[in-house]
Amino acid sequence: MQKKTAHLTAADRSHAPAAATTGFSRVLIIKLSSFGDLFHALPTVHCLKAGLKASIDWVVHPAYQELVACFPDVDRVIPLTRNIFAGTLPKNLRALRATQYDLIIDLQGILKSALVGRIAHGSQRFGPSFHREGSRLFYQKTAGPRNKDRHAVEENLDIVRCLELPVLPPVFSMTFPEQLGKEPAPRVALIPFSRWPSKNWPAASFIQVGRDLQEHANASIFLIGGIAEMAACQDMQNEFKGRVVNLAGRLSLPQLGGVLQTMNLVIANDSGPMHMAASLGTPVLGIFGPTDPRRTGPYGQGHRVVKGKLHCQPCFARKCKFKDAACLSTVTPQQVTTIALEMLAPAAGAASK
Repeated sequence: MQKKTAHLTAADRSHAPAAATTGFSRVLIIKLSSFGDLFHALPTVHCLKAGLKASIDWVVHPAYQELVACFPDVDRVIPLTRNIFAGTLPKNLRALRATQYDLIIDLQGILKSALVGRIAHGSQRFGPSFHREGSRLFYQKTAGPRNKDRHAVEENLDIVRCLELPVLPPVFSMTFPEQLGKEPAPRVALIPFSRWPSKNWPAASFIQVGRDLQEHANASIFLIGGIAEMAACQDMQNEFKGRVVNLAGRLSLPQLGGVLQTMNLVIANDSGPMHMAASLGTPVLGIFGPTDPRRTGPYGQGHRVVKGKLHCQPCFARKCKFKDAACLSTVTPQQVTTIALEMLAPAAGAASK
């Protein structure tokens, strides 16, 4: 079953000033990466679309081109290679410079993204409040003072406030292809890997939680990972006896969205797929160690977070300086299973009717 996606509503339009008021009819968004950060920008892009009634282009790394094409508020996706020596770079730059923009908005806030904005043709260039690496020098205006004590979604919305547009209730507008399976509910996705080793809760703990949910909730378990995690997910699959679907390395990003929108629960480390699931409205149980859930936790209602309580958290380090990741090992499978069963209770009740 495909979840509903949100588009412009009558309420959006009634609160939005006309494009003639602002003069911004063509807007370029620069948000090159990373996976999870793209979703944090979506409510801002929706507000810009609603408030300006503008045509919106989005510059992104090619790895995420297919994903951004699934965002209905975006009219054109412009891929820009990471590699300055790549043969596709001249073509990418020509596409970037093919349009005269009224407004260029950098939502990345680093030197590279600021340079991309400078290369593009635009009348005005705005940068985020969280700019760094000297990127401020390339903006004509920044979106207010820096405030890191809040969620990344709220940080991105500074641009909307700066433009004096209505800050609408958060909308994550996206449409993914349906990925219908035969596995009965409750369907639980386990996402045991992330780009930082320090953020990864032990695989053995994920296995224990999955087995507990099979036993106590008769759950269908789905293992999610990339190509690099295929072998590890195969090892995990071998530890289960009930229904397990191993999707590691088998899904494009749009297909991943199609799968996650059918789940009753996603249990994940702080990772891009976790943010994708939360943005889709799928209940998420996030397991946090070195990062701060106040800033990068699953955004929205109905999600839960479990984390350790060590004095060194959050350290924001890719590798634990103590080399034991104690902040994650103090989170027990029993804790996660208890919360997961609470979150699955509505699905279990619906299935029994």
